[in-house]
Amino acid sequence: MSAVVWWLVTVVMVTVHSASAGVVELNWEVEYKLRWPDCKEGIVIAINGEFPGPTIDATAGDTVIIHVTNKLSTEGVVIHWHGIRQNGTPWADGAAGVTQCPINPGETFTYNFMVDKAGTHFYHGHYGMQRSAGLYGMMIVRSPKETLQYDGEFNLLLSDWWHQGSHAQELYLSSRPMRWIGEPQSLLINGRGQFNCSLAAYFNKGGVKECKFKDNDECAPTILRVEPLKVYRLRIASTTALASLNLAVEVRTPTRTLEVVEADGNYVAPFTVNDIDMYSGETYSVLLRTHNPTPSRKYWISVGVRGRKPNTTQALTVLHYADAPEYEHLPYPPPVTPRWDDYDRSKSFSMKIFAAKGYPPPPEKSDEQLFLLNTQNLMDKYTKWAINNVSLSVPATPYIGTIRYGLKTLNYQKPPGKEIVEDYDITKPPVNPNTTKGNGIYSFQLGRVVDVILQNSNVLNGRGSEIHPWHLHGHDFWVLGYGEGKFRLGVDEKTYNLNNPPLRNTVALYPYGWTALRFVTDNPGVWFFHCHIEPHLHMGMGVVFAEGVDQIAKMNIPNAVLGCGSTREFLMNRGRH
Repeated sequence: MSAVVWWLVTVVMVTVHSASAGVVELNWEVEYKLRWPDCKEGIVIAINGEFPGPTIDATAGDTVIIHVTNKLSTEGVVIHWHGIRQNGTPWADGAAGVTQCPINPGETFTYNFMVDKAGTHFYHGHYGMQRSAGLYGMMIVRSPKETLQYDGEFNLLLSDWWHQGSHAQELYLSSRPMRWIGEPQSLLINGRGQFNCSLAAYFNKGGVKECKFKDNDECAPTILRVEPLKVYRLRIASTTALASLNLAVEVRTPTRTLEVVEADGNYVAPFTVNDIDMYSGETYSVLLRTHNPTPSRKYWISVGVRGRKPNTTQALTVLHYADAPEYEHLPYPPPVTPRWDDYDRSKSFSMKIFAAKGYPPPPEKSDEQLFLLNTQNLMDKYTKWAINNVSLSVPATPYIGTIRYGLKTLNYQKPPGKEIVEDYDITKPPVNPNTTKGNGIYSFQLGRVVDVILQNSNVLNGRGSEIHPWHLHGHDFWVLGYGEGKFRLGVDEKTYNLNNPPLRNTVALYPYGWTALRFVTDNPGVWFFHCHIEPHLHMGMGVVFAEGVDQIAKMNIPNAVLGCGSTREFLMNRGRH
C-alpha cells in the first residue's frame, strides 16, 4: 500500500469498544534508585527497578489494571496516564489534589481503567516535580484493526536531566527570591544520554572526550537497527520537564526521511520532513523509510533544544543499517537541529498538521469562550506564573471528592475571569506585577462547546516571552488556529480552521501570540488544564475544569481515592454511623 492510499480508508482507530477486549494487569513498585542516566551517577525514580519505567503495551478496548506500591519512604506518589481520556473513571486520571489523594509511603493503590483509543501515549508522575526525577514511561495502545503498514517500530522517549535533584529544584523555585534551576545538563533518549563525553567527539579536535562504553553501560545509547528498503514506525514522546526539542535524522539523499502520521494519539494528514519539533507532553508517530546505502553504514539521529537559549548539548543516537561496521566512526558530523529562536520555523511545522480523513470536524459555533492570559508575576516577592492574574494552588482535598460529597468545609474561590483583558499590553512587563493565589475552578454543564483562547505575554523582566505547551486531561481538543500579538475579539475568530483542524491533547502557545482550541464537555469529571513545563506548573500555571457536577455527585468513587484532607474525615465519620 502506498504512503497515502491508506489514508483514504475510513479511520477506525479513533475509538474502539471490543467484545473480545483483554486485561493488562501489572504490579509496580515505585522507589528511588541510583543510576547513571548520562554517564554521571544520579538518583532516579524507578518502577520495578527500571528507568524509564516499563512500557505498557495494550490494545484499544483493553482494561488496564496497575497496582502501584509506593516505596518512596518520605513522600506520596501518583501516576497520570497522559492521553488516556478516562471516560467513566475520572478518579483514575492520576492528578494529585484534582482527581485523587497521593498514595502514601508503603501503601498500594490500584488504577483500573479502559484504554478506548489507540495511539502513542506515555505516563508520568503528577505529584510535586517527580517527573523531573524520572517517573515516566511509554504507553502504547494498539488498534485491533491497524490500517497503517510498516515493517517494524521503535519507541523514543525524550526527556531532559538535571544533576540537581527534584527536591532541591522545588525548593529553589519556591524561594524568595526565586533561584532559577538553569538549563538541563543533558538530554536523554530512552533514559540514556552523555554528559561528560560525546559520540561525535572525533569531529571536535581538542573538545570533549569521545564516549567509550563498557558492556551494559546505562548511558550507552539505544541503537536503532534497521534494514534497507523498509518502513519503520518511530513512536516519539516528549516528557521533558522544561525543554522544547527538535529531533533530526541525518539525510544524505534528496528525499525527505520522515513522514508524520500521528499526533497525540490521532492520525493526521501525512506530510514529510527531515526533523520535527516536540513540546513537552506531545507524542508523534513518524514513518522512517530506509534507503539502500552502498556500502552499508550508520546515520545520526540528533535531539536539540528549541525555544530556549540552549546550554545543553544535543543528544545523539545512531540509525544502524544491517551489515554496517559495528565500531567504525560515522563519516559525517551529526545534523545540527534548528536555531533555538527560529519561531517562524516552529509555527510552520505546527501549521502543517491537519486531521486525517475520517475525523469529525469541530462544531461550527461555541457556546462559551474562555480567555486565559499567561503571565509571570510576583506574590510577596515570590516569583509565580499566573492565569488571568491568579496563580493556582491545588488544595489538599481533591476537587473530585469535595464535589462528590458536597463538602461545605472548602468554599473554593471564584475562578479567574473568563473575559479578555482589553487594556493589557502583552509586549511589556506587567504594569502591576503582583498576583494572588487561588484554587477556583471553571464549572461547565455537560454538552457545552467551549473555546479556549490562550494568550501569551512578556515575562517579569521584560526580556521576552516563553513557549508554553498546554495539556488538557480527559479530552482531545481541536486546534483552531494560532496568531501573532494580542487576540482580536470578533476578528481573529474568522481565521479559525473549522474544516480539518487536528485533534490534540497538548498544544504550543508561542511567544507574544495566541492559540485557540475547541472542546466539548462530554466527560463528567474534574480535569486539569495546565502548562506541561514542570517548573511552570509548580509555580501556579494551570486551571481546573469541572464538567457535569450533578453527574460527579452520583459517581461511585472508590474510597481509596479520597483518603486525605476533608474527604478522609468525612468518610471516617460516615463509617461510624
